[in-house]
Order: sequence, then structure tokens, then C-alpha cells
Amino acid sequence: MPINIFSFFSGAGFLDLGFELTNLYKVVYVNEFHRPFNHIYRFARANMGIEEPIYGHFIGDVAQVMETENIKAFKRLMSQSKAENLTGIIGGPPCPDFSVAGKNRGQHGENGKLSGTYVSIICQSKPDFFLFENVKGLYRTAKHRAFFETLKEQLSNAGYYLTDQLINSIEYGAPQDRERIILIGISKPLAGKLKIKSQKEFELKFNWESGKKYSRDVLTKPWPAQSAYSEKSITVMPDDVIEDLTVQYWWNKNNVLAHPNANMYFQPRAGITRFTSLDEGDVSKKCYKRLHRWRYSPTAAYGHNEVHIHPYLPRRISVAEALAIQSLPASFVIPNDVSLSDAFKTIGNGVPYLAAKGIAETIYKFFKENGYQD
Repeated sequence: MPINIFSFFSGAGFLDLGFELTNLYKVVYVNEFHRPFNHIYRFARANMGIEEPIYGHFIGDVAQVMETENIKAFKRLMSQSKAENLTGIIGGPPCPDFSVAGKNRGQHGENGKLSGTYVSIICQSKPDFFLFENVKGLYRTAKHRAFFETLKEQLSNAGYYLTDQLINSIEYGAPQDRERIILIGISKPLAGKLKIKSQKEFELKFNWESGKKYSRDVLTKPWPAQSAYSEKSITVMPDDVIEDLTVQYWWNKNNVLAHPNANMYFQPRAGITRFTSLDEGDVSKKCYKRLHRWRYSPTAAYGHNEVHIHPYLPRRISVAEALAIQSLPASFVIPNDVSLSDAFKTIGNGVPYLAAKGIAETIYKFFKENGYQD
């Protein structure tokens, strides 16, 4: 029987999809504040034949969940789910307030406060396990790390054993250099059933490497650097690159030119000079970055601060191409009635699908190796 998942800050559902498409988990509850993102979530999953969550969608601020009557109702749902099956909460609170490239306001920013609210929901509702995802700035920046440690202390006091790691999406086979801090916790009652008696024992037994496909050392390989831009050019893949970590591999794999989202991309507002002047592979600029077809992408972020340009066409990359860089199945489709801004924002915000899937498999393998019977 699949493990039940309550999802918060779901966005378009990349993290959820990574769990569900293992066939080991079932999303039963979804929270998202921004209605267009939830519309994408529902449309894409319906298109893939995935059932609606049995406890439905809550469209609203997570702070509303903590209101007296709402938290009582949520705790009842959690108790019902736990009585039927192993149950976890997963989510990645919005991260601009902890991002070096973002607002950097920390725990006091509007988005920063949501991390505290998410942890409070976990502590109040007491799932069997949880996953917390955020940007590396929460882990590496001193003032934000102090807040992260406070959150961990709160979770520990609420009865959870914890383990965390700064992962890179490329380790799981996604074609991008994108670091994220992942914090996983299991409740002490569940730990007892799994014969785990201490925080240290949990940290030792949780094998973060089991779901990874590559070492992050692949980033230091001699990847192609830059080459002169040539429109509609055809080049041969160099012998020494890892093909399935390249942008072009994923675009071919997902047949992006025939994808329903192939023609969804921003048109240049004033001329195309900047779309023809950058070399292929020049990602040195703060804003405009031209991807290299035979290399991984720097990230999948795509917004006001960073624009990804097609390697050999004079335009920005399309929604279909951005989805492929997020390692999503070709069957994931964004409806054409959402704005380009909403489409690209939710793609950039999402956890790369293969990273989500690898982490989901790692959690399940940990449960099985320590005596969990499904």
C-alpha cells in the first residue's frame, strides 16, 4: 500500500510527482497559495492520468492552516491518514528571503516566515515523517543558518530524529547545477518501530547516497566551454561528455519541438541583438545566459533576474525546453491559458523531478531496510 503524502507549497507539483511516480507514495492533500500554480498542478496531473488527492486541495496561505479550527480539522485528517497508513508531509517553503540572488531578508521576510509556519504545522500535526526543502542560502549563510538550526531544534523537541544534506540536482541525473538543502525527519514512535534508538543512529543509517546516480565530481569534468553562436547550427556531441546530463539530450528525449508547450516563450521586446551576440555556453553574465547544448544548465531558474537563451536559436528557451531541463516526463504539460510569467515562475521554483524521485526512493529504501512492512 502506498505511503500517504500531505503536500505543502505544492506549486506545479514537481516534488509531488517525484514521490508519486515511484508508485510507492500517494499524495492525499495539496496546499498551494497561488491559484494559477494549482491550476497547472491539476491540469498536468489529469493529463498524466493521476487521481485527485482524496483530502482535496487547500488554496490559501499556510498560516490559515494554523488557525484554531483549521488546525483541529487538519490534525483530524492527519490522524485518519496515520491510522490507515504511514504518512508524511513534504514541502519547500518559498525561498527568496534566504536566497543570495533573492531578497535575502531571512526569517523576518514574508516568505521567510512561512518556513516557521511549515515547521509549526509539522510539530502540531505530528506526521510519521517529513521533508523540508529550501535554497542553499538557508544552510550556508551564517545569519540564515542560525534560523535553520532553530527550526531543527523545534522539530527535535517535538519528537523527531533529523538528517540533512546539501544536495545537487545533477547528482540525481537532472541536467543542471542546482544545490538545495534537504532536511528529513522521522518521528520517535516510527523510529521505535524501525528499531532506531537515537538521533545518531538515524543519521548513520540514512544513506543519502543510495538514490544518487552521479557524484558531484561530474561538475569538474572538462565540459565544453564557449563557441561562437551560429543560428540553427548542428554540432556533434564531444566524446568525453555525459550525454544524459546535457541540455540537448533532454530536449531530444522530450521531443520539445513537438511538445504542446513548444511555442510558449517570451518574445524579445526590442530587437534580437542580445540574442545573437552571446556565444553558445556563455553563462557568465548575471542576467542573460546562453546555454550550451552539450552541457548541463546552470539552473532552471527563469525570471526577472535570469534569462536563459537558446543555444542555437535567437530567442529565450520555451516552456517545453525549461520543463525538460527540470527532467520532467514529456507527458507533463502546462495549460495554455496561464500567463508565461506564471508558467516560468513555477518551473523555476520547482524541485527537479529526478532529484525529487531519487530522494523519495532513498526515504522508502531506508524504511524497508529497517523493517517497514507495506
